[in-house]
Amino acid sequence: MDKQRLREILKELKKWKAHATILLSLYIPPGRPISDVLNLLRQELSVADNIKLKKTRNAVERALSVAIERVSKIPKVPDKGLVLFTGENPDTGESITVMLIPPEDVPVFFYRTDKVFHTEFLEDMVSESNMVGLLIVERDAATIGLLKGNRLQVVEELEDYIPGKHQKGGQSQRRYDRIIEQMVEDFYKRVGEHVNKAFLPLLEQGKLKAILVGGPAYAKYDFMEKDYMDYRLKKIVLPEFIDVAYQGEPGLREMILKAGDALKEQEYAETLKALEEFKYHLAKDDGMIVYGDEEVRNALEMGLVETLLIGESREDVEEWLDLARKRGAKPLVLSDDIPEGEWFTKTFNGLAGILRTRITW
Repeated sequence: MDKQRLREILKELKKWKAHATILLSLYIPPGRPISDVLNLLRQELSVADNIKLKKTRNAVERALSVAIERVSKIPKVPDKGLVLFTGENPDTGESITVMLIPPEDVPVFFYRTDKVFHTEFLEDMVSESNMVGLLIVERDAATIGLLKGNRLQVVEELEDYIPGKHQKGGQSQRRYDRIIEQMVEDFYKRVGEHVNKAFLPLLEQGKLKAILVGGPAYAKYDFMEKDYMDYRLKKIVLPEFIDVAYQGEPGLREMILKAGDALKEQEYAETLKALEEFKYHLAKDDGMIVYGDEEVRNALEMGLVETLLIGESREDVEEWLDLARKRGAKPLVLSDDIPEGEWFTKTFNGLAGILRTRITW
């Protein structure tokens, strides 16, 4: 199972909430004997008979019975382990059962019935392991961000009041300048502390691969010249510093767009650029884009789509991903969190293609 499909399943599982502890989550790591798992589930089924509330007891017993039935059909735990979720809504009678082999090894043996499904171990698997840290710094403001797959996260925004230049001249001028320099120095130290706090744990976990630094004028160079940032983080700072005019999320987006090849492997940067290209062709009305499910499918079948844009909220994301790959198109899944992602989903039903050449029908 690929990570995109797993994200879709997790999204569905998170919708389930119960008034009692009746939703069953089971994680089986590689190498765990099936007989051990079945013994545990059968013991839990016998204990469930002691639950006083009949509706809760029946729901838990049904969940355990489903789990026993599914697991008993597996002769051996797969190489990456096995995960199972099952439960029901007693009020509506609606039920759900999901059994899957995850994209990474199951790290722990875990069983629980609860008011929610425990998806935290799987969420670790879909959290990006190829993150890029982002820092915009100037003498009185800074933005710390993270680029994770097709998502941009603003981690923290910092600011301080640094006065402008003094105009009196003489010793008063020099004294005033020293005060200002110390204020800037103190702010840079503060920024460095917050950068270390945000990025060092990710670096130690092996998730943070690079840091991109930007900002207006020379502040970014002044900041990087000294050791405000931990030396381990400085080793992965990309050599090109980016000129940006804004702080906050707009500044981070501007920096990502200007970074060019430095971020060529980052999905978020790719989707931003692809969406900009789509809008460019849309404005020119030059016949180089296609939208509408039937029109996109026909263009894919003809091998004319170079890039396929898919909104992540569509229920058939996996189907379009498969079709794009079979027809030689590059699929990009657009998060609603991406700038104009919601506009794309609402206006074009979350599906469009950028073409290799104009279509002549």
